[in-house]
Amino acid sequence: MKPLTRPPRLRAGDRVAVVAPSGPVPDERLDAGLDILRGWDLEPVVMPHVRETHPELGYLAGADEARARDLTQAWCDPSVSAVICARGGYGAQRMVDLADWAAMRAAGPKVFVGYSDITALHEAFAVRMGLSTLHGPMVGALTFLKDAGTQQSLRATLFEPESVMSLAGPASARTMVPGRASGVTFGGCLSLLAADLGTPHGRPSGRGGLLLIEDVGEEDYRLDRILTQLLRSGWLDGVAGAVLGSWAECGPYEQVRAVLFDRLGGLGVPVVEEFGFGHGETALTMPLGVPAVLDADARTLKLATPALA
Repeated sequence: MKPLTRPPRLRAGDRVAVVAPSGPVPDERLDAGLDILRGWDLEPVVMPHVRETHPELGYLAGADEARARDLTQAWCDPSVSAVICARGGYGAQRMVDLADWAAMRAAGPKVFVGYSDITALHEAFAVRMGLSTLHGPMVGALTFLKDAGTQQSLRATLFEPESVMSLAGPASARTMVPGRASGVTFGGCLSLLAADLGTPHGRPSGRGGLLLIEDVGEEDYRLDRILTQLLRSGWLDGVAGAVLGSWAECGPYEQVRAVLFDRLGGLGVPVVEEFGFGHGETALTMPLGVPAVLDADARTLKLATPALA
């Protein structure tokens, strides 16, 4: 797995577009998140369909075509330096193939931020554009609105990426399988990675990569099913190591941990758990597509280069 192209870092005064590729976001949460971005001396631009809700499918923020058009237009606007998602939920898979990837490639690299359902887009940017992205908090996410640590992690990554090249989990982080490994970071929400299997532009393999995974609302047997699918498909063959984030609303953690160890322990690679990214109370910003070294014994992930150029 090769490192991906890193977009330029942000600077004070930059315009950042906000898109809603998945579910609808409450106005009050969106507005609060926009105020945080303005407090960072950024100029947020809310794309036209962000505040919409699909007329029949209330779990979607507007029609698929409209959500895809917002992403394409935001990316192709030369005055925009970054695209940040409003929230996750569900729906990115429905619009990902409707975006104009040729036009977006021609527009060049810029920062892209999101997590959860946005994993479908992280994978698309990696495979279709060879672009590094940020698995990080979204404008309308409660964690971003309420947690100072989550805000600081994203802000430092956006403006001073050299300051966050050594990532360490919280005090709860543990070594699941000891060892040290190097590779290129990739991953996101586990169920979305599995859902990408067999699609025309899906990542063919995780070989040589450092897998970063987390999920929300999946019971232990469902996590077993998802991981087993990835194992049976050969998608995890040759993965260099794994970093496990939060497993919110997935049941008692020790039950979840038993599944993770049963399915991943046999890979024979270093694994660190409870690393503090994803749907937890505090969410580290995790760069995807960047070469790094995982030290499971020290419970650290050290980037070989800053997340942004």
